[in-house]
Amino acid sequence: MISTLLSILFVYVFIVLGYMAKRIFKEEMSTKTLTLMSVYFLQPFVTVWGFSTAKLHTEHVYVPLLYFGIILLVLVPTVFLSRYIFVDKKERAIFNIAGFVGNTGNIGIPLGIALFGESSVIYTTLINIANVFVVYILGVYIYSRGSFSIKESLLNIVKIPIIPASIVAIFININNINLSSEIQEFLKMGAYTGIVLQLFLLGTFLQGIRMKELHPKLMSGTLSQKFIIVPLVTIGVLSMTNLPLMVQGVIFMEMMVPLAIANINLASLYDCRPKDVTSLILLSTLLFIPMLFVLSYVIAHFYKV
Repeated sequence: MISTLLSILFVYVFIVLGYMAKRIFKEEMSTKTLTLMSVYFLQPFVTVWGFSTAKLHTEHVYVPLLYFGIILLVLVPTVFLSRYIFVDKKERAIFNIAGFVGNTGNIGIPLGIALFGESSVIYTTLINIANVFVVYILGVYIYSRGSFSIKESLLNIVKIPIIPASIVAIFININNINLSSEIQEFLKMGAYTGIVLQLFLLGTFLQGIRMKELHPKLMSGTLSQKFIIVPLVTIGVLSMTNLPLMVQGVIFMEMMVPLAIANINLASLYDCRPKDVTSLILLSTLLFIPMLFVLSYVIAHFYKV
C-alpha cells in the first residue's frame, strides 16, 4: 500500500512543477496554449498508445460497456436534477459531468497493477478507453453548453481529434495490424508526453486557486457524486452480474479514482469556470489519498480472488 501511495505521489510531482512554472512566469506561461497542445496534439497519442498495449477480445467488451452503462445510469437523473439545483449554466454543466470523468488512466492503470497485478491491465485499459469517449463526447457537449448553443456544442465534438484517433486505433487493433517497434516507441513517447503535460497543466491552474471562492453547493454536490452516489450504484449493479470478483474489483476501483485532469482541458477550452474545476480536482485528489486505505480494504475483503 505504501509503495502505491509513493508511486502516485511521485507522479504528481509534475503538478508541483506546473504550479511553480505558473507562479514564476505568470502570464508568460499560457494555460490556453498548454490546453490546445494537450487536446489537439498529444491526447490522441495517449489513446492510440493505450489501444496498442493490449489485444481486444470479444469477452473483454462487456467491461467498458458496463462502465459506460453505470455512468449513464447516474448521469441521466443528474442532468434533470441540476436544473432545479443550479441557476448558472456553467455551474450546472460542471455538476452534470465533472463527477463522472475519473482519472482512469494516470491513476487507474498503475493502481490496478498495485492492487490486482498485471492481469488487470487489459481491463483498466479498456475502461480508460470507455472513459475517453465519456470525456470527449458527453464531456465536450456538456462543458460546451456552459457557453455555447446546442449546435455549436455538437460541432465541438467533431472538432476534437481524439475521437477519430480512437476509431483508427480500434481498427488497427481488431484487424491485427502489426506496428513496427519504431512506431510503437513513437506512440509511447507521445503518450508519456501527453500524460506529463496533463499533470503540468493541472499545476498551472492550481496557482492562484482560492478554495473559499468555490460554490459550496457545487463542491458538495460534485464530490458526493464521485465518492458516494457513483460507488453505491456501482456496487448495486455489480451485485447483479456474474463477472469474476477480480473484474468487479477493477470496475469498482476505477469508479472511485479522483476527477480526471481532462476536466480542466474542456473547462478551459470552452470557458466553463476552469478555476472551479481545478479546485474540485484538487479536493478529490486530496480526499482520494486517505480513501486508498479504505479502497484496498474493501477490495481485499470483497473482490480479491
